[in-house]
Amino acid sequence: MMNHPAELALHQYMEKAANGNTTMSPDTIKQVAQDISDALQRQFGGGNKRDGFRLRMSNVGRPSCQLWFERNKPETALPKPTTFVMNMMLGDIVEAVFKGLLKEAGVQYEDSDTVTLKTNNASINGTYDIVIDGAVDDVKSASNWSYIHKFDSFDTLRDGDGFGYVGQLAGYAKASGKRAGGWWVVNKANGDFKYVPATGLDVDEEIQKIESNIDNAMSDELVRCFEPEKETFNGKETGNLVLNKGCTFCSYKHTCWPKMVELPAVKSKAKDPKIVSYIQLSEEYNAA
Repeated sequence: MMNHPAELALHQYMEKAANGNTTMSPDTIKQVAQDISDALQRQFGGGNKRDGFRLRMSNVGRPSCQLWFERNKPETALPKPTTFVMNMMLGDIVEAVFKGLLKEAGVQYEDSDTVTLKTNNASINGTYDIVIDGAVDDVKSASNWSYIHKFDSFDTLRDGDGFGYVGQLAGYAKASGKRAGGWWVVNKANGDFKYVPATGLDVDEEIQKIESNIDNAMSDELVRCFEPEKETFNGKETGNLVLNKGCTFCSYKHTCWPKMVELPAVKSKAKDPKIVSYIQLSEEYNAA
């Protein structure tokens, strides 16, 4: 099922490309190349300051406890993996190429622009990706799992939005005075793509959440966003507490939960059981 008229145009263009029946204009090639060149300079040129806290449209929608740590205890973050910049660069390449494909498929759009969101407690800058038919859209690259599960719908994205994509889009819409459209998502594993509309997104409600996030981040005291979950096995509780799913990708989870231990799943009989982040182990397991 397609959720946006431009999807059909893109698929038709890609079908022609697969059969060698397309051309790409020199202007489009030049623009894609320039966008990638700019991204290389931004990611590898040394001018990208990755340390130091500042509010950005890309982070204000994240859980406020993450923002609190970024502001107050940045030195406690887990080291960035060596793949971090490459992943950022791949996302930039996907966006550049995707915009070129939209243009060649005959889809009219406004290119990226920098906007400022003024809230009750801050001014936040950000650059949206594209505007189609008066609606702000974001272009995202995703792993196969995220493409299938996280970006299945607006509801699944909102329920597992540890990276703050919903707040980011709402911020762009509010700051630009345009409608919130949705997300163009490209599967990095196989090149598949789809449009996920932000159906049901209440922009003003999200802005209120952003303002609350900022207040919590600027306070002196940490307020945890998520509490541990009860571990279950075959539908029964084990007596252990495990890290909340909302904390999975947080760089500060070890600082927030200093007694957390990562061990093979307690009750699993698998040859290679999954590793679980335990916040609290029952006496039974400790004794074992």
